[in-house]
Amino acid sequence: MRPAGVFPPTLPLLTESRSEVADPPVPETFPSADEKTGTRLKFAKDTAGFMTELKLRVDGYFATTGKSPNDCWQMYLKTAIILTWYAGSYIALVFYAQGALQAIPLAMSLGVAMAAIGFCIQHDGGHDAYSKKRWVNRLAAYTLDLIGASSYLWHWKHAIFHHTFTNVQGYDSDIDLGRFARFSPHAKKYRFQRWQHLYLWPLYGISSSRWHLMGDYEDFYRQTVGPHHVPRPRGWELFWFFAGKVPSYTLAFVIPMFFHPWYIVLAFYMLVTCTIGVTLSVVFQLAHCVEEAEFPLPEDGTLRMENAWAVHQVETTVDFGRNSFTLCWLLGGLNFQIEHHLFPRICHIHYPALSKIVEQTCKEYGVRYACHTSFWSGIKSHYRWLKRMGREEMAVAK
Repeated sequence: MRPAGVFPPTLPLLTESRSEVADPPVPETFPSADEKTGTRLKFAKDTAGFMTELKLRVDGYFATTGKSPNDCWQMYLKTAIILTWYAGSYIALVFYAQGALQAIPLAMSLGVAMAAIGFCIQHDGGHDAYSKKRWVNRLAAYTLDLIGASSYLWHWKHAIFHHTFTNVQGYDSDIDLGRFARFSPHAKKYRFQRWQHLYLWPLYGISSSRWHLMGDYEDFYRQTVGPHHVPRPRGWELFWFFAGKVPSYTLAFVIPMFFHPWYIVLAFYMLVTCTIGVTLSVVFQLAHCVEEAEFPLPEDGTLRMENAWAVHQVETTVDFGRNSFTLCWLLGGLNFQIEHHLFPRICHIHYPALSKIVEQTCKEYGVRYACHTSFWSGIKSHYRWLKRMGREEMAVAK
């Protein structure tokens, strides 16, 4: 049994698998944005057997290579390197930096290290992909609290809602920033958004500090994430929601203020969090808010999606820079977002190998598989998409 209050008991996507690899969420029916009405958003059945075949091939990969989907030594080594990088950057910045020429690059290094903790350690732990042991996954997931955000709310927002309703307007809160941005062709357009391809980049920078200082508390008291109802945490999760903020605030503000003026501490806090915000936002936007990604809606007057869940995940997601070892290492495999959305419980170190299996299977089943050759090409596609969405009228659902 999972800890009480961590996962919603009615979500079938979290059932255990009989497969050798961790089972992706592929039920026919998911909760809708309106939990209280009992309505459900439905995906088509996988009549073609696409996901069944894909799982068989991925199972075959692990059986043939003898590798384990989780508990990989490379992941434990990587965790040690990233945490050492984080601790070293923090200690050097707070205790040893002399002047702006040393402090600024150290602050940016700290920000990237914190983003790497989120990309690699927390992300795998939060998806139960880090280890077969629940306590190891939970420990890895709690590193998000260390760097300032609630792992409890992240689980609902990302692992449940985003991974279920990817790119569905009104259901996926990741593509809904209110009036500030228009990511979907089905979202309402405001006149000032015609400049979003310019003003959103600095706004990405403040997203992390807002999440750190305000966002979690707003979601907690409103009991919502975007349009979705979220139960307030109980027991240990309630304790950790608040207690988890203590080390992050202590590291960000309390300790530095013993050694530096408060205005210097706040200035460098903003520099660190801006680095985190831009890094996190851009990486996640390149997977879903680009020209090649689809933004499907339920069929007119129904709650039924045209495609099966697995096909939906592939066609709403885009990979980028798959041949870059550096990107794959730093981003925790999030440049292989298609593979991650299909197999979120497999450790990300396997994504480069699995991508070949997924791409070939998509080709055989006629499922569109999109990939940018580099990080920069993904950036340009996101820029063009922002510009297009800021000037294009709302699409009408078919």
